[in-house]
Amino acid sequence: MNKPLIVITGASSGIGASMAKRFSEEGHPLLLVARRLDNIQALNLPNTLCREVDVTDRVAFDSAIKDAEAQYGPVDCLINNAGVMLLGQIESQDPDEWRKMFDVNVLALMNGMQAVLEDMKARHSGTIINISSVAGKKSFANHAAYCGTKFAVSAITENVREEVADSGVRVMAICPGAVETELLGHTTSQEIIDGYEAWKTSMGGILVPDDIARTAVFMYTQPQGVNIRDVVIAATRQQP
Repeated sequence: MNKPLIVITGASSGIGASMAKRFSEEGHPLLLVARRLDNIQALNLPNTLCREVDVTDRVAFDSAIKDAEAQYGPVDCLINNAGVMLLGQIESQDPDEWRKMFDVNVLALMNGMQAVLEDMKARHSGTIINISSVAGKKSFANHAAYCGTKFAVSAITENVREEVADSGVRVMAICPGAVETELLGHTTSQEIIDGYEAWKTSMGGILVPDDIARTAVFMYTQPQGVNIRDVVIAATRQQP
């Protein structure tokens, strides 16, 4: 392999699948991690190891990384993309939904960072890209718990960036606005879904996953000495 290994979580659809295609086109071997193995295998990308892994399962995630490194060499870039968006009002939302979002959006992301950081620091090279959200920058109605997870992602990303900067490792965040993905479908309130869809329509269209994938490729392909720390990307007509 002339190019180093990229690991992408949540690669079975949406942003993760688009990133997998873009980084494969760039010639990188890939480890694609998702709960839906058939979907990532269906991408049919060369030099790609596909693993059915729940990112909250730290042991399984670590094992997948070790297997990929044995085949393709050390991880040069980890993209923590897996996420869950369950919108609701605090007074009525099922607390299990809060727990699921924090487990996937925050704790699994930290597990992924821990799995690769020690080796990256030893090599004085490597990149981690965490997918946060505009909801990690400001609040939105019906987003309290989700915003909490994404504010955490943004804060953790910046904190760890500062901690590892002297070692030459880059830690970056992408904060997308509304993107046409499956995320909204996880929400259980039809009223909230309908309101969100109306908001999307009012903008005349929103981002597509490839918009985020192209952004990630641009950020990663800068020289190792250049860290694009934090990017907020949204449809031009998205106001908040």
